[in-house]
Amino acid sequence: MNLFGLCLTASLALAGNAFAESFTLTSDDIKSGATIADEQVFNGFGCAGKNISPALKWSGAPKGTKSFALLVHDPDAPTGGAGWWHWVVANIPGNTTELPKGAGKPDGAGLPPGAQQISTDFGGPGWGGPCPPVGDKAHHYNFSLHALKVEKLEIPTGATASLAGFMINANSIASAKLTGKYGRSK
Repeated sequence: MNLFGLCLTASLALAGNAFAESFTLTSDDIKSGATIADEQVFNGFGCAGKNISPALKWSGAPKGTKSFALLVHDPDAPTGGAGWWHWVVANIPGNTTELPKGAGKPDGAGLPPGAQQISTDFGGPGWGGPCPPVGDKAHHYNFSLHALKVEKLEIPTGATASLAGFMINANSIASAKLTGKYGRSK
């Protein structure tokens, strides 16, 4: 490759990185790096939260975005390395810029038309809030919103969160992240 080709490649990479940095995910309910409120905490397994999915907003999606997908994962869960899937939503229409608080109901009634929830590690679709084991250090809850290059992922009925995550990542052109924490001492 000649000098011009190297400069062009570097310029495009830098421009792509700068643009990707403008894709942001925020929440009025979860501040980045802060403790997640009881309103979002799971109600079960010894936790007594309200299990309400947080409101999420995003902006700056890259050109070419045709749909979005949301993955919420706890990498600290003591599962032998797999972590724990708390919410997976695919096929969010490309003109969507937010999900309202409570959109993660199991029946999907609060989601935009066409959006598809995938079963989580709680055994069904919908938001399953934080509920780490008593005494563990605070777990990290990673919200990853992916801008996708396709209008619809053909996720098979009964697909696992891991299969959906694989399909999402294979079609992602950019992602925006938000991380909250939660731990419990009793």
